[in-house]
Amino acid sequence: MIRIVGAGPTGALLAILLQRRAKQIALYELRPDPRAADAESGRSINLALADRGIHALRAAGVFEPLGSALLPMRGRLIHYASGDRSFQPYGQGPNEVIYSVSRHRLNQALIEAAAKLPGIELHFEHRFEGADFEAGTALIRDLRRDRILNVAMQPLLATDGAGSLMRREMRAHNLIQASELDLEHGYKELSIPAGPAGSFRLAKDALHIWPRGNYMLIALPNDDGSFTATLFLPKRGSISFEALTQRSAIDEFFSLNFPDARDLMPDAIAQFSAHPVGFLGTVSASPWHVGGQAMLIGDAAHAMVPFHGQGMNCCFEDCIEFDACLARHPSWQAAFSEFDTARKPNTDAIAAMAQENYLEMRESVAVPQFQLQQALSLELERRFPGRFIPRYSMVMFHHEIPYLTAQRRGSIQAQILSDLARGAVHGLADVDFKRAERLIDSKLPPLQL
Repeated sequence: MIRIVGAGPTGALLAILLQRRAKQIALYELRPDPRAADAESGRSINLALADRGIHALRAAGVFEPLGSALLPMRGRLIHYASGDRSFQPYGQGPNEVIYSVSRHRLNQALIEAAAKLPGIELHFEHRFEGADFEAGTALIRDLRRDRILNVAMQPLLATDGAGSLMRREMRAHNLIQASELDLEHGYKELSIPAGPAGSFRLAKDALHIWPRGNYMLIALPNDDGSFTATLFLPKRGSISFEALTQRSAIDEFFSLNFPDARDLMPDAIAQFSAHPVGFLGTVSASPWHVGGQAMLIGDAAHAMVPFHGQGMNCCFEDCIEFDACLARHPSWQAAFSEFDTARKPNTDAIAAMAQENYLEMRESVAVPQFQLQQALSLELERRFPGRFIPRYSMVMFHHEIPYLTAQRRGSIQAQILSDLARGAVHGLADVDFKRAERLIDSKLPPLQL
């Protein structure tokens, strides 16, 4: 019996994949069954589904059934402080889009798929409370009946998120090293309501960004015509969540910095006041497992900040990679060890890139030199296919390219772009593409796609 703690999207997908290996699985979740419960309000950022996540969902047979719940976004729509707007495409191929999806809807679909499979037991309102690693058992409380279950950990897979109790239990027993690095910024989720008859009041095929230097607002579309907006702001300081406590100050902040968004949110002050400040940070652990007993997977092992849209996608890729390790090894300890060794360099890479992308989203996207380099990046991809792929595209649209490869090639490409764009006063017309070809030939070996 495989026991999985955490039945969010990662745990549910993992159960579906492992069931295909004729495994018996017990899935435990603290929250109520999402098929019967409403979504939590004010605590979740809309999910951005990209190629790595799509690849995993297709492997589990869940992608196509999501249908209309997936809203394609072709790029970023930048809302400048001046009131101007500009569209920045994510890529240039017809399939280079990112999908906005409700976490709750996605979780419902995965739970529904898991519930239909023989051999998967679903236990909601069950809380993991501790582990005895010497005895090889875990304590799980059935909250409905207020009783403790003592279950075997051979194995137990912990997919219980960034606040993982299993990770903290492993660390408390000095079995692993783990850290939780808190970003100086937090977030609040807000909602832009739909227009008449469920119409969209902003372009529905874009991720909207209001970059304002040290803070920003974003908005992603929902299938009911509304948008989930998220304000990212320092937690302390002169312009911060700590400083915005009075209704007048909140109203002034939104009206001055995001006037078009403020006009679309008549109850922005009430939402801001009611919703908590969400945690943003990076989780790191090493190793991810204790022998063949317990394994951390997904955010429990490597949570990252959400600014590259890869948190869920990375977790889903974990499931695919772990399933492949399990196919190669007869013992849990060998599978755990290979997964940890092979996967961690890639999750470290995407965590670093996600951190870097925050500066890009809140500030760089509004800078002309950055916009020139973005345009040049797409032009080089057109001229040198298979040799130059923008780092963003490698991460978002190429599941076959490991994160670490994208990070390393991205660093080389960033230097090439900087060199070529220097002095290009009149845009792409000033770029020396013969020099570009020489640089790419010497620094970027062909990718095996």
